[in-house]
Amino acid sequence: MLQLQNAGGIDLAATLDCGQAFRWKQTPAGWTGVVEHRAVTVWMQEDTLVVQGAQAEDEDEAFWRNYFALDMDYPALLERFSKGNKRLAACVAARPGIRVLRQPFFETLCTFIISQNNNIPRIKGIVERLCQHLGDELAEGVYTFPTPQTLAALSAEDLAFLRAGWRVDYLLDAAKKVASGAIDPDKLRQMPMEEAKATLMTIHGVGPKVADCVLLFGLSFWQAFPMDVWMKKAMAQLFPRGIPVCCRRHAGIAQQFIFDYARHHLQDAGVSAQTKSKIKKTKKN
Repeated sequence: MLQLQNAGGIDLAATLDCGQAFRWKQTPAGWTGVVEHRAVTVWMQEDTLVVQGAQAEDEDEAFWRNYFALDMDYPALLERFSKGNKRLAACVAARPGIRVLRQPFFETLCTFIISQNNNIPRIKGIVERLCQHLGDELAEGVYTFPTPQTLAALSAEDLAFLRAGWRVDYLLDAAKKVASGAIDPDKLRQMPMEEAKATLMTIHGVGPKVADCVLLFGLSFWQAFPMDVWMKKAMAQLFPRGIPVCCRRHAGIAQQFIFDYARHHLQDAGVSAQTKSKIKKTKKN
């Protein structure tokens, strides 16, 4: 069991169930998940993040600190966001414990391919079937995410059990390109962001939004800014002039706060009363 102190106010529910990762489940004991070949349960004890199932070794502690971005000074970052823009401050204040995870590249690529025109419960179901059928079993009912080599060796017919429709062809093309080295995460990390994005978009079915999600969640390009229906609504209603200057170097991190705020506070028919009030006060100031 690892005890990661000074966890910086992370909110596990807000972080693990906000649409950036799809293999975490809440249980009475905490949040259970599999990351690479590590099956763990995590929970908070005051300002300490407890990781059960991990070995108390230096390399494992480093792995989880990296995964949960505990090496980043989030309090200082969020203070800069909040002081720089009042509407962004409202987004941060709504759920200040959100953190952007550093996720395994291939898993991130596949899960966001699966996420296209999909809802979170169905995404999780497809991902779970993928792991159960093609991953390595770590314990009873607990599986790793399959390797690109495993997926690349299969056909669309082999993946019929996923019930993922047209997304299967996209998954296979992604697996083949990663397995062959045509798409190399280490090389992508060394590229300018726009070049890395263009490279990702050579994968069949990967458009700008999926590419930006992979850049942000799987490659830690903090400036990547995924845009979906909720984000387009949020930007039009809250930030019609574009991303606030105060967060442009970490626009993707700001995006998570804006996205979460939009899902919980912006109504389908327009801006909620709470948001209207905040915007009105902002204009007066």
